[in-house]
Amino acid sequence: MAAPMAVQAARVLRSLTAKSALLCPGQGVQVTSRRCLNLQEYQSKKLMADNGVTVQRFFVADTANDAQEAAKKLKAREIVLKAQILAGGRGKGVFDSGLKGGVHLTTDPNKVGTLAKQMIGYHLTTKQTAKEGVKVNKVMVAEALDISRETYFAILMDRECNGPVLVGSPKGGVDIEEVAEKTPELIFKEEIDIFEGIKEVQALRMADNLGFKGPLQKQAADQIKKLYDLFLKVDATQVEVNPFGETPEGQVVCFDAKINFDDNAEFRQKDIFALDDTSETDPIENEANSYDLKYIGMEGNIACFVNGAGLAMATCDIIELYGGKPANFLDLGGGVKESQVYQAFKLLTADSRVEAILVNIFGGIVNCAIIANGITKACRELELKVPLVVRLEGTNVHEAKRILNESGLPITSASDLDDAAQKAVSSITRK
Repeated sequence: MAAPMAVQAARVLRSLTAKSALLCPGQGVQVTSRRCLNLQEYQSKKLMADNGVTVQRFFVADTANDAQEAAKKLKAREIVLKAQILAGGRGKGVFDSGLKGGVHLTTDPNKVGTLAKQMIGYHLTTKQTAKEGVKVNKVMVAEALDISRETYFAILMDRECNGPVLVGSPKGGVDIEEVAEKTPELIFKEEIDIFEGIKEVQALRMADNLGFKGPLQKQAADQIKKLYDLFLKVDATQVEVNPFGETPEGQVVCFDAKINFDDNAEFRQKDIFALDDTSETDPIENEANSYDLKYIGMEGNIACFVNGAGLAMATCDIIELYGGKPANFLDLGGGVKESQVYQAFKLLTADSRVEAILVNIFGGIVNCAIIANGITKACRELELKVPLVVRLEGTNVHEAKRILNESGLPITSASDLDDAAQKAVSSITRK
């Protein structure tokens, strides 16, 4: 399933430009590495609740009957029912059952089952999903709390600060990007010494900047410290709470949260990574991950085989510049093996829309000769039927070119990226 262009860009960068704007107003975007772990909202909230952070009471259901029973158990004045998918914009989404909205409020517990019946098993389409939407397998049934005031709070791992940074604004519940752009004076930051940890005075100062007064200031500061403890405990790169709000009854609550994790910490966060929901991911992406490859499907007909997200973006852009359309891109990353190259070609050619393949490798860590051997093996064993354009540069490139030239295979060599893109596009237009 090809992703829409907006989603593709977000998944390639996997970093929020808003956060870089918050940390470094007026400066360029800081691109961070792609984070592969995706947790549903209820999973993030359970992590927070298990670590002493105040969230709404909730249950998770995968049938309409279970949702109905959960609503009765809550014994809440008002209940919020939320479809659990990884895409944003659920509230304004539409189900193929005809139901409008992936988030519903009701004071009638008996209505929860009726609503859940139109959610579970149906596809929800939002501005962040593909046009066919995403199938909803679970719903979250939660206590709906009134919010008297909404603020924004996040903890980010920032390289410029060499550690975590608290970021907050008294204007929450809205797009924080707009706040950073239009009223940057309402963005507050606290750099944390990762060796000393968060200090009481920093937590209290942030709570004060967020507008919490009196007893609520101490309560908010305690929640901020617990969120920081969670941030460290799970090897997070980001914990974002929006809104971080207060209720009319005087309680500070984390109403919605997003947690990003450092994929390099998987070896010590096995329980958390085991929660990874891959049901919404393209099956080819899942297979690519099993070979330590990164794959993103798009909507064109030229497959891109690269190493590094930056090179991938550049390759896709220059293909479009010459009138072509990328069908996908597959990122080899660093310490590549010949077997991975073979698997990469299998994945790229699994897309029936692919009419040409462009290999664009810059060998720094990657040995170009390994790539060349993998390419020739894949061409022979897979009996490649589409044009193949190869541009290699860097480590052991002369040996790599010798291997390709002496292979006897119909491989088109390119001198640089510009040349490679033109040859890949023209190989299709000549058909």
